[in-house]
Amino acid sequence: MTGTGPGVGAWLRYGEPIAPAEVDFAVAHYRTAVLQPWERETAARLKDARPGMTVLAYRCLSSVRVFEPPERCASGIGWAEARDRGWIARRGDEPVEWDSYPGHFQTRVWDPAYRAAWTEQVVASLDGTAFDGVMADNDVFEDYYGLRLPAIASADPDAPAEVAGLRAALGELVETAGRALADAGRLLVPNIAEARREPGRWRRHAAWGGGFEECWLGWGDDAMFDATTAAAQLEQLDGPGLALLRAPSGGHGPAWDGSPQGLYGLALFWIVGAGAPRLSYTATGHNDYSRTPWFPAMDADLGQPRGPVHRSGRVWRRRFEGGVAAAVLDEEVGGTVALPPGAVRPGPRGRPDGEPLPRRLRLRPHEGVIALTP
Repeated sequence: MTGTGPGVGAWLRYGEPIAPAEVDFAVAHYRTAVLQPWERETAARLKDARPGMTVLAYRCLSSVRVFEPPERCASGIGWAEARDRGWIARRGDEPVEWDSYPGHFQTRVWDPAYRAAWTEQVVASLDGTAFDGVMADNDVFEDYYGLRLPAIASADPDAPAEVAGLRAALGELVETAGRALADAGRLLVPNIAEARREPGRWRRHAAWGGGFEECWLGWGDDAMFDATTAAAQLEQLDGPGLALLRAPSGGHGPAWDGSPQGLYGLALFWIVGAGAPRLSYTATGHNDYSRTPWFPAMDADLGQPRGPVHRSGRVWRRRFEGGVAAAVLDEEVGGTVALPPGAVRPGPRGRPDGEPLPRRLRLRPHEGVIALTP
């Protein structure tokens, strides 16, 4: 269900309503799309135009949203059902609302009945749709939302008092849902938080279709990972299944903001992943999922690699049929990369007709380059 479209882009589009022109743009530029589950018509348009595109429905593993109507439910379970069946976590008499996300309430993911219902309803919701599967958000590693698990566990004997228990419950949900979706011929692609911190975590959670790394190479514009941390993420490009990577690029709005993080992440995407069809990439600001983010280098075709990854000092470099990708992972010191004669930057459409590049290019920390040879 993957294909080699005109670019390597991932379209994470689960914010505001989708405009028709955005769908046309997506057909031309992306190989993967993640949409809200009620965007069935858009999913069908994408698959009709590009059968090889992978189109996933967004679902949340860990929360219900009080503001969602039943017909537009991004959670696996709706608010009213979760409330009535006792699946909303509580501290004393109060339901547990997520810090910084008003209207999002933590579900009792440690309850097997909740996990079974989530799985049954999510699988059934895909019947008759063009979606290839589900992107399951909030496969968390830590308590990111101020849950205060010991306070929950003091009144709920089944609740974990430590975050390791929360991770274990979500791991069971991923496996249960993954098996059921696989049996239905669909994919499960969780948003796997901080997989680099636990050996085997990515491979286990991506076993049912792939994984989404929402913090590829950094937390945000001014919080990029050091070289050791970044290198620990690179094995995620080895599979199994799909890998959706989002680098923090800064800014919001209809056009690319020109920040270097986007090109840095794309360069490493090519260096390590070689642009494999099962991989896709995007660069956005925080929660910036209401537009069609893109810049020309995302459509550049470097072709097949001509050798392995080379590391010289702080520079990572790889040669391809159509040029070179290089990047500096170091957060403090840059490096110089040698480029082939006649190398140019990608032009406005990602073709090898852009600005000429020097034979030796100095890269700053956390900077990358896509150099094409006409």
